[in-house]
Amino acid sequence: MTLYVNLAELLGSRIEQGLYRPGDRLPSVRALSAEHGVSLSTVQQAYRHLEDQGLALPRPKSGYFVPEEREKPALPMVTRTAQRPVEVSQWDQVLELISVAPGSEGLIQLGRGRPDHTSPTLKPLLRTLSRLSRRQDLNGLTYGCIHGHLPLREQISRLLVDSGCQIPADDIVITTGCHEALSAAIRAICEPGDIVAVDSPSFHGVMQALKGFGMKALELPTDPLTGISLEALELALEQWPIKAIQLTPNCNNPMGYIMPDANKRALIALAQRYDVAIIEDDVYGELAYHYPRPRTIKSYDDDGRVLLCSSFSKTVVPGLRIGWIAPGRYQERVLHMKYMGTGTTAQLPQLALTEYLEAGHYEPHIRRMRAQYMRSRDQMIDWVSRYFPAGTRVSRPQGSFMIWVEMPEGFDSIRLNRELKPHKIQIAPGSIFSAAGKYRNCLRMSYASKPDAKTEAAVRVVGETVARLLAEHA
Repeated sequence: MTLYVNLAELLGSRIEQGLYRPGDRLPSVRALSAEHGVSLSTVQQAYRHLEDQGLALPRPKSGYFVPEEREKPALPMVTRTAQRPVEVSQWDQVLELISVAPGSEGLIQLGRGRPDHTSPTLKPLLRTLSRLSRRQDLNGLTYGCIHGHLPLREQISRLLVDSGCQIPADDIVITTGCHEALSAAIRAICEPGDIVAVDSPSFHGVMQALKGFGMKALELPTDPLTGISLEALELALEQWPIKAIQLTPNCNNPMGYIMPDANKRALIALAQRYDVAIIEDDVYGELAYHYPRPRTIKSYDDDGRVLLCSSFSKTVVPGLRIGWIAPGRYQERVLHMKYMGTGTTAQLPQLALTEYLEAGHYEPHIRRMRAQYMRSRDQMIDWVSRYFPAGTRVSRPQGSFMIWVEMPEGFDSIRLNRELKPHKIQIAPGSIFSAAGKYRNCLRMSYASKPDAKTEAAVRVVGETVARLLAEHA
């Protein structure tokens, strides 16, 4: 880690610990240079890094200050869900969301979960893809191993150490995106008619996988800061023959929370007591705003019952379609499900991504995106506070690039999407994140792209339309 990053993290920790309060002037560049024995340019880089993270604010001829705290909207309510399994619906709304191509006819897609793919830190990946496609041996155009490219699995094994896991490359299977990893995990454990417990709201891709496989979802009450209610889960495990627990504990989609470590350990204990598998979606875990990144549930797993799923679709780019799964005791079944689905994963993207990781480009890219997304989160929350009606509730994502917005009961986000069509704006209606179509009064919005006037104008239109629809409803 470079000197300026070390210094920035030291100052950032002092700010978070309250040693410097909102509005306080931070030490001068010269004072920090003398205190830490580093150059003036190193201190200036550190302050720019803090500025990117929203922890320092420059004032002309005055130095750097801790930003003043803004009044934030209330958090969404703890979800209240019916304690019975249900068949999944909402496919029509999901299809509408995913059927529109990127940049289609000037559409502003605030609802899609796409990362920012314009960062200059991705240029080495593009150059590698171009070079590999011109190689005469055509190695990238062949079938690969069903397990995936071994050097890529070795790189993933190395990255997993930060999440608290020691998983050898032989225990990792490359998949066609995280979506295939989750689907293979579900099919490896469950049969049609089985019950899967899920956090609620939950990723619509998992909901539709359960629907397609003929399974039922049991939605669990979920706190916007700490995740699923373990008390409700224990009650459900006593009452229903649950085959698996599926959740996204780190930088949750769509709520953005990180489940506390104590809850993760308690969840493992429950799963062991009732002998059920856990399907963990960690696709956003690397995008937590603070380092070190949060531990996975898998890191507490000592008997192989956790199937850890992830991909590079949210951290790098989705178009490569490179995901992976560490299936523990279920590896043979997962390999069979993968073979039945896609067979081997495309070889060329695996080769390119391996070189990108081996060359050390991934870590700088992730650091840049974490800082960008954290700034964008603060800006998006500020815009929602400014343009949405009073009483609107907003999540506080601790990572990733999406927020969950809650309006009063009776509001219809599906109608909102229809009303936004003439403005060429699309949001994700909350009902697609529920098996039973709950949360019609909620919506999800993305802030992956850098904040600009066009995005602000779109958020303002959404807020004004929400206000109009609420007035009509009243």
